Amino acid sequence: MSQSVDEALAEIGRGADEIIKLDELEQRLKKAAEEGRALRVKAGFDPTAPDIHLGHTVLINKLRQFQQLGHQVIFLIGDFTGMIGDPTGKNVTRKPLTREEVAANAETYKEQVFKILDPERTEVRRNSEWMDALGADGLIKLAAQYTVARMLERDDFDKRFRGNQPIAVHEFLYPLIQGYDSVALQADVELGGTDQKFNLLMGRHLQQQYGQPPQVVLTMPLLEGLDGVQKMSKSLGNYIGVTDAPEEMFGKIMSISDSLMWRYFDLLSFRSTAEIAGLKQQVEAGANPRDIKFLLAEEIITRFHDAAAARRAQEDFIQRFQKNQLPDDMPEVTLEAGADGLPVAVLLREAGLTGSTSESFRMIQQGAVKLDGEKVSERNLRLPAGQTLVVQVGKRKFARVKLL
Repeated sequence: MSQSVDEALAEIGRGADEIIKLDELEQRLKKAAEEGRALRVKAGFDPTAPDIHLGHTVLINKLRQFQQLGHQVIFLIGDFTGMIGDPTGKNVTRKPLTREEVAANAETYKEQVFKILDPERTEVRRNSEWMDALGADGLIKLAAQYTVARMLERDDFDKRFRGNQPIAVHEFLYPLIQGYDSVALQADVELGGTDQKFNLLMGRHLQQQYGQPPQVVLTMPLLEGLDGVQKMSKSLGNYIGVTDAPEEMFGKIMSISDSLMWRYFDLLSFRSTAEIAGLKQQVEAGANPRDIKFLLAEEIITRFHDAAAARRAQEDFIQRFQKNQLPDDMPEVTLEAGADGLPVAVLLREAGLTGSTSESFRMIQQGAVKLDGEKVSERNLRLPAGQTLVVQVGKRKFARVKLL
């Protein structure tokens, strides 16, 4: 905690969407420095799937920043809330997981996050520790702390209610339990995505109800996936998994648009803001964005694999795409992507690589479609403007497609 409070605030605020409330955070940082103690900084993760992707690591990177500032990070595994299923952004009730499924996923989460966090300076907790002990009586008392009317003010609940979509009673418990986690952990700060704001503010409310100072809430943006449109998600096929093979990870990073590259630098890179600004100036001065993207890919692959794997992945990429291993007579096509991106099936058709959209779907299903050498498995993938791709169908059909 050798940095000044102003320097710490600048570092904490990097990439953040909102801090509620900034003056409270400043006061806590000053008081912590005066007392020589660390703030308790919490972020919760429901292990609803065994693997995490780069979108998840946006929060974990921010936790790392707090660690480097000398504060106590609490990596909370929502093994209890994971059995409920977070209703955030959902228009249907989520399928609950068993405790065994959640426990197995939680172990893989721990292995993956310690590629970013310092395990010696990370407190790993599970919310079943206090929720199992709370019991039915305690849960009823907790539920009495909030009204149904206030709960229905939440955007996704409101939409489902107005659209006559069912809302199960247990879904109302999720934000309450997440908020109670902050009470149990006496959190000074809680991090979450912008879509978690309601749940994070619940923590502030419940801490006040239980006689604790309300936590500071820090929200981080949701990282866009490879399509540059939707948030990164396995279900949408637009993700980069932290356990992806180095060559696959490298190819995916190289496929993002030049404009999206800077978003990834801001939210994923450990480079300083000054370094990133310098890279932007290089591109503005005429440097090839591809070479800057190489640096991003190298950094991320080194983080989750090692430097040797990153070098091999880059060499493989160059070997495949920059040493005349593609047809000399490859046609070049320019297509309009539009604001929502161009569906890959339409791209294949418009580039003359398939005769119809249905044929495009069939070739994707057969595993015969590649973008920059990476096999496409998601038939509904949308590709954003601002990039040029080498598209391949089968062994002999190629096109270089520029998306505007």
